[in-house]
Amino acid sequence: MMFGIAWFAMMWFGLIMVALIAAVVIVRRRHHDAGDATEASTREQQSEARQQVLESVQGMHAAAEGLRGRARVKALRNYMDSMSDGLQLVSEIRSPASGSPRGEWVIAPGAKPERRILYIHGGSWIAGSPKSHRAITDRLSRLAHACVFAVDYRLMPENRYLDGIIDCRQAYRWILDNGPDGKAPADFVVVSGDSAGGSHTLGLIAWIRDQGLQPPNAAIALSPSTELMLTSLGSRANLKTDVMLGPTVKKLSRVPLPLLWWGTVLGMRVLPTSPIASPLRGKLHDLPPTLIHVSESEMLLENAQRYVEKARAAGSPVEVKTWPDMVHVWHLFTPLLPEAEEAFEHIGEFLSRVEAGSP
Repeated sequence: MMFGIAWFAMMWFGLIMVALIAAVVIVRRRHHDAGDATEASTREQQSEARQQVLESVQGMHAAAEGLRGRARVKALRNYMDSMSDGLQLVSEIRSPASGSPRGEWVIAPGAKPERRILYIHGGSWIAGSPKSHRAITDRLSRLAHACVFAVDYRLMPENRYLDGIIDCRQAYRWILDNGPDGKAPADFVVVSGDSAGGSHTLGLIAWIRDQGLQPPNAAIALSPSTELMLTSLGSRANLKTDVMLGPTVKKLSRVPLPLLWWGTVLGMRVLPTSPIASPLRGKLHDLPPTLIHVSESEMLLENAQRYVEKARAAGSPVEVKTWPDMVHVWHLFTPLLPEAEEAFEHIGEFLSRVEAGSP
């Protein structure tokens, strides 16, 4: 009798365990399926975002296709400015007072007037403007709780390359003593820029050092040009994967090198080997904490890494962070690209480390 009761109890215990195990398996499968669905949805969203970015880049090339001279420059400028149309900015856009450097203040809620960022936009020194880069300046103002002054420096070809550099230098001197509300000293200053503006940024911090001016607390260069590329253009690394710069460089590679060299000299009125145009060729000691972002798919990767290595060898606290499979200056596509948001989060972490005294 006792054996029968024990056997009956064990049978039901076994059935209950089987039921529990089955329930756990079903729940886990549902969670797994839901996770797969979520991951698939996320991958689809990321793929759609990247497709939109590629279409935007292709639109830039298409806007200037078949045009020459001033007409091409105008088309590029108009297209770049249109990239900020429809953006949902949280920052106030404010013009500086009369007599100030040309540009605009970008001021997010909570930004402190004594915290200032000088932003130098990209655009191959012929295009771009404070308007075209509001996606970046708005985000920088928010994450740094700082007022961003986006300098509207003079562009080529109607101005000299050096004129743009002079404008950036004057703007830096100015923001040391002037904020969005008028004359007042700054207690936290950052110099930042992208692409061609990244080149100006790296050249500017070396000039500030040489002039003995108050140095910025930090510098940030996004996909910067660190050296003008003139030789072996057709065989440059990432020529095929750089959807932004690759098509243009491929066309330039067909131009005989002597013509390309002298065309650059005449157009920019500065030697490509000069540190003014190629920061990599300058002296890189005693620089402020500097962060460089660059895509592993773009043509500027190798020279950016060379710049970091040379600066570190000279004792400067310069670091680089790379992202795979991103377009040139992908930061412009925030908040569409998750990687752009990741990049700004990394910038925020970098600035926090700088302020904590541990870059």
